[in-house]
Amino acid sequence: MDKKSYNFWIMISVVAISGLSQGMLLPAIAMIFEKEGVSSSINGLHATAMYIGILVISPFLEKPMHRFGLKPIIVCGGLMVVASLVLFTQTFSFWIWFVLRFLIGVGDHMLHVGTQTWITSTSDNERLGRNVSIYGAFFGAGFALGPYLASTVQYGQSMPFIISSFLCFAGWLLLLPTKNTFPQQATKKQEKENMVSRYKKVLRIGWIALLAPFVYGLLEAMLHSNFPVYAMRQGFTIQQISFIVPAFAIGGIITQVPLGALSDRYGRGKLLTTIFLCSACVYIVGAFLDGYYWSLLAVMLVSGMVVGSCFSLGLGYMTDLVPKYLLPAGNILCGIAFSLGSIVGPIIGGIFIQTIKGISFFAIISILLFFVYGIYVVYAKKYEQVFTEAKAENM
Repeated sequence: MDKKSYNFWIMISVVAISGLSQGMLLPAIAMIFEKEGVSSSINGLHATAMYIGILVISPFLEKPMHRFGLKPIIVCGGLMVVASLVLFTQTFSFWIWFVLRFLIGVGDHMLHVGTQTWITSTSDNERLGRNVSIYGAFFGAGFALGPYLASTVQYGQSMPFIISSFLCFAGWLLLLPTKNTFPQQATKKQEKENMVSRYKKVLRIGWIALLAPFVYGLLEAMLHSNFPVYAMRQGFTIQQISFIVPAFAIGGIITQVPLGALSDRYGRGKLLTTIFLCSACVYIVGAFLDGYYWSLLAVMLVSGMVVGSCFSLGLGYMTDLVPKYLLPAGNILCGIAFSLGSIVGPIIGGIFIQTIKGISFFAIISILLFFVYGIYVVYAKKYEQVFTEAKAENM
C-alpha cells in the first residue's frame, strides 16, 4: 500500500470513529434530558450547540489549512473532541454540557473539513464520487453504531461518554504517524481575493450543491434528536428506539458507494433531484405507518438508502462546480450548510412535537423534501449552463 492510500484509509477510519461519537451524543443526551423532564423544545435547542460550534470555527479554518497543512487541523480537532467527551463524565449540568457540545462541534468540524479537503483535493476526477462515498459510508457506519452506544446509558449516565472517549483517543493516535498534506495553492491573482470574495464565488457557483448538506444536516439532527422524544411519547421503549434510529444510517451505508459510482457516471445534480423526490415519497408512507415498530424500522432503513448519501453527493457536486483552489472554502461552506440544517432541524422538530398533535412527525420531513425537490427541478432547467461553465474551469 502506498503512502497516499495509507493516509486515505487512516483518514477514513478516524472519520468512522468521529461518526460514532456524534451518533452517540445526540440520542444519549436527548434520552437523558427526557428522563430528567426537560421539554422537547429545550432538548432540541440544546442539540444545536454542536452546530453553533461548527459555525463559529468555520471562518477561521481556511488560512491555517493553507499555511500549516491539513494534518495539524485534523489532529487538534480530534484532541478537542476527546477532551470534551471525558469532561461529560465529570459533571451533569445543562449549561456545562451545552458548552461541551459546542466544543465537540468545533473539534469535529476541524477534523471533517481537514479530511474532506484531503480527499477532494487528492482524488482523481473519475474516482471522486467513489472516494467521497467511501468517506460517507464510513462516517455513516460509525454514526449508525452511535445509538447502540447511546443505549449503554441504562448502565450509567457516564457509560456512553467513557466508551466514546476511549475510541476517539485510539483514532487520534492513528493520525500521528500520517504525512501532512497541503491543499492546492492559489495563483498570485487568486491570493489577492479576500475570504469574503472566495466564499461569495463558491456560493455563486455552487449554492445548489450546498443545499444537499443542509438537507442532510436537517434530517440527521431531527431523526437523532427529535425522533427519540417523539417515539418515547408514542410508547416505544429505549431499546426499540436504539434499533430504529440507526436504520437511517445503515440504509445510507448500503447505498453510499453504489450511488457515488452512479453520480460519477450520470451526474450528481440529476441524481440528487431524483433522491429528494423519492425520499419525500418514502416519508409520506412513513407518516401513515409510524405507530408500528417494524414499519418504522423499514421506513427509516429505506429513507436512509435513498437520501442518506446526499451529504457526500453534495460534497462531490460542490467539487465538480468550483475551481480547485476554492475547495477549502467550498468544504467549509458544506460544513456551514450542514450545521445550519442541523440547527434548524431540532428546533423545528421540537416545536412540531410540542405544539402539533395528531399529525405524524414524518409529515413535516416530507413537506421539506418536496420543497427541496422543487428547487432542484427549477435549477436543472434554468441554471444547467452554470454547471457546464464551472466544470470547464476546473479542467
